Formats: sequence, C-alpha cells, structure tokens
Amino acid sequence: QVQLVESGGGLVQAGGSLRLSCAASGRTFSNLHMGWFRQAPGKEREFVARISWSDGRTYYADSVKGRFTISRDNAKNTVYLQMNSMKPEDTAVYHCAASRFIATHPPLYEYWGQGTQVTVSS
Repeated sequence: QVQLVESGGGLVQAGGSLRLSCAASGRTFSNLHMGWFRQAPGKEREFVARISWSDGRTYYADSVKGRFTISRDNAKNTVYLQMNSMKPEDTAVYHCAASRFIATHPPLYEYWGQGTQVTVSS
C-alpha cells in the first residue's frame, strides 16, 4: 500500500508560479511511476505530467508543456510539480498518483492522493 499526500496548492494570479509536492509513504516509492492529474469542476480528471521511476523520463500534456515541470526525489519519497506562467484554465484540484505502469490514463494508476486546490485568478 502507498499513501500519497499533496501540498503546495493555493491562490495565484495569472502569470504566477506554484510548486506542488507529493509525499509518499508505505511500499517502495522508487519502483513506482508517478503522475500528476487535475480535475476542474464539472470536468473529467485529466492527465498533466508523469515521470518514470527508472530513468526519470518525463511526459507532459500539451496544455502544460513548456510551463510545468515534474521531478522526483527518491531519497525523500517526494514528487514535485513546478507550475510557471499559470493561466486561469489551470484552476483545478491537483492529484498525484502512483502506478506500476508508464501511463497517462487514470485507471492505470493504483494509488491516489486526496488532492490540493489550485486557483489561478485573472
């Protein structure tokens, strides 16, 4: 079992930055691929970014490419999402998730955090 706890959300103006953190506990974190997803009110949960455990390879949704950066520190059992040049459409609850698979589809992620609210004002 893996427990994931997100932090770092909040209110930011358009063009600003936030860094989200996701702390993991439980089974071996370093063997899991990690992802960030977000869900806005009335919308489905969507993929944001992922990072593999083995080589740190990353992949991003087109909507955040060039603005967001995912990273991980296996020694601290923590994954991060640095969000720059933020836009009002980035407003959502952000969740981190862990998977044995390199994936972008939410059903392939076995473990989820409760989420942290990010609000971007215009």
